[in-house]
Amino acid sequence: MSDTNGTDKNDQLGNEPIPDPQQHEPSPSHDTKGGETDTSFFGHPKGLAILFFTEMWERFSYYGMRGLLVIYLTQHFLFSDERSTVMYGAYTALVYIMTIIGGTLADRYLGQRKAVTFGAILLVLGHFGMAFEGSGSREILTYQGTEYEVTLDGRGGDANQLIVAGEASSLISFSEDGGTMIIDSPEAVGLPAEIATADYETRIEQEQLYVNILYLSLALIIAGVGYLKANISTIVGALYGFGDKRRDSGFTIFYMGINLGSFMASLACGYLGIVHGWKYGFGLAGIGMLLGLVVFVIGQPWLKGHAEPPNPAKLKEKVLGIFNVEIMCYLTGLGIIAVSMLLVMNAQLIPEWFVGALGIAVFIFLIGYSIAKLKGDERSRMLAALYFIIAQMPFWALFEQAGSSLNLFTDRLVDRTMFGMPVPAPVFQSLNAGFIFIFAPILAWVWIKLGKYNPSTPVKFAFGVFLAGLGFLALNAGIASSGTGLVAVYFVFLIYWIHTMGELMVSPVGLSAVTKLAPARVVGMAMGSWFLYSGLSNYLAGVIASSTGVETLGGQITNIAAAKETYAMVYTNIAYVSMGLAVVMLLISPIIKKAMKGAD
Repeated sequence: MSDTNGTDKNDQLGNEPIPDPQQHEPSPSHDTKGGETDTSFFGHPKGLAILFFTEMWERFSYYGMRGLLVIYLTQHFLFSDERSTVMYGAYTALVYIMTIIGGTLADRYLGQRKAVTFGAILLVLGHFGMAFEGSGSREILTYQGTEYEVTLDGRGGDANQLIVAGEASSLISFSEDGGTMIIDSPEAVGLPAEIATADYETRIEQEQLYVNILYLSLALIIAGVGYLKANISTIVGALYGFGDKRRDSGFTIFYMGINLGSFMASLACGYLGIVHGWKYGFGLAGIGMLLGLVVFVIGQPWLKGHAEPPNPAKLKEKVLGIFNVEIMCYLTGLGIIAVSMLLVMNAQLIPEWFVGALGIAVFIFLIGYSIAKLKGDERSRMLAALYFIIAQMPFWALFEQAGSSLNLFTDRLVDRTMFGMPVPAPVFQSLNAGFIFIFAPILAWVWIKLGKYNPSTPVKFAFGVFLAGLGFLALNAGIASSGTGLVAVYFVFLIYWIHTMGELMVSPVGLSAVTKLAPARVVGMAMGSWFLYSGLSNYLAGVIASSTGVETLGGQITNIAAAKETYAMVYTNIAYVSMGLAVVMLLISPIIKKAMKGAD
């Protein structure tokens, strides 16, 4: 599952500390502490087992909540599609951006162990907070001076719309053009059988306490991931001494734990949340994170001191004569929570130009730094690294539709019946992790077999971006072939497969390239930039998803034909833009390869 965005997982690869080039390579039979090499976990340090299960449960909680979130926002709190998807984009963007702060505090002061523990505690609070749902928002319909409530008889795309008058209720539907409400039992609710949509008005009444709990819970999760995400993968790298040949396979094992967590969460939390109740899906995600925290705390002795603070005495120093450094690091987390809560609450007010200006400003700074501070091959390689940092954006902006617009599309407009049973839309997000299990080793084998014909990193990147666009054209083929009915479910399988193949050409490849190309003294800045632009990509994904917003009543669409037309138009546009950018990337790939100076 994607983690860069999504999430999540892919940014774990290659994000380990860069060893001191002056350090002598230890004997293969000894670890960095001078003791015998630990091979108790499938030939790897047993500390890897602790990190494997901690991250597996953390990703379980993250992807379990993520799969339900946008449907929860539109159906339970009755936010519009536009606001829900922008809020989702802001949330996922902040998750990645805040890792820069959490990683910096851990590197300089806290150490990874304290940072991960603090982050896990915040995550447990945030995920359990999501389970406090209240009774939900109410949509009030006013017709000829009388008020009625419009609600659903369930959750997810299979829920039916009801109009309620006192103790009585009736199913409702809409004409093919969406212009007329059709009331199934008009006599029960005292209404005519058909009402033009222009003849009634609606308003939303929300339980503000529970809306605020939602915002706070999302902010807690943002801060928690910020302290945990980059730091736990740093500990993985620290388990291996300089030159230890087990490092790459150790990260591969860790990577599979991430995918295992996301796969299980999409199935279990997605099913529980839709079929049995939001609180059960979100609650199970919270239990997963609690298990991750328990595993990490119990297993800390197995880390053998690799995640301790760089200078324990520094943590006790006073700051402004009030708090010590360690307390200030934790208070910074509270500051992240406050800022994140405000940004998520007001995501729809953030001007798009501000996000674009931020990306441009950081890019100009990075280019200026490379030109002013680096020379020769170092400068050339750093500029190549910046290319990959920026070039990831179109891929993730499209790929991350999976949690927002594609999730809503699958929920509302796809025939999800399989083996005679309707499958909840969030369950389909498990396809990404499932396809990675199957195709990652196959693709790795193909690259080896190609030998000297193995495509260069810039070429793989171009292919990945091209596949992101191609996936949406494949889905559009399903929309076109569905006529006035629902889209066949195998088109959802197809887009997830195409996007997963693209992910395997972008995420691990790009991260590996950045860590190889950036000079050792600035690799932290380069990885921080990768996270930053991953976050900006997620925000852009939210903006794109908001353009697919359609009219809803009670959280369900009122005009299927218009909704399909909107999705098809947006998906066609982003597909062609992505594929066009991919062609440009392919044309300039020889220039980028040359700038890499043999590092590929």
